[in-house]
Amino acid sequence: MNLNDVHRGIQKNRKRKRIGRGPGSGTGKTSARGHKGHKSRSGYSRKPSFQGGAMPMFRRVPKRGFNNRWATTVFAVNVGKLNDHFDDGAEVTLEAMAAKDVAKGTFDEVKILGDGELTKKLTVSAHRFSKSAEEKITAAGGTVNKLAPKRTPDERVAALKQA
Repeated sequence: MNLNDVHRGIQKNRKRKRIGRGPGSGTGKTSARGHKGHKSRSGYSRKPSFQGGAMPMFRRVPKRGFNNRWATTVFAVNVGKLNDHFDDGAEVTLEAMAAKDVAKGTFDEVKILGDGELTKKLTVSAHRFSKSAEEKITAAGGTVNKLAPKRTPDERVAALKQA
């Protein structure tokens, strides 16, 4: 390999392709659009959901009921899972749960449910607690901290309108 071969074939500022400038240009006549059809016409645009004339996926999939866009997504965590993942005397926060993969994904609030046994003294911070979970945490000598909701319904609606 020679030093003058290093940059061979590299064009820094490539000239744009000029289409529709006669048969000698290689992109004359149909201007690289082919013959007929939607894509050959000027002003053509296609919806992102278009699937070549086939019935679109969102129309093929059955839909039932009402899907509330503004509903709060609540992530449920059982007391037994907290017992497995946290040591005695630990402080269980949303960040700590996320770090230990107890609460994954996107959600608005976390609710602690009472399924399982709790033998450790934990300080649990979450948005919601079931009665049985609250009883089990306090019976084990732990404390319950109820957090304020992450976003109010009005704030969720405003965020969706911005997106």
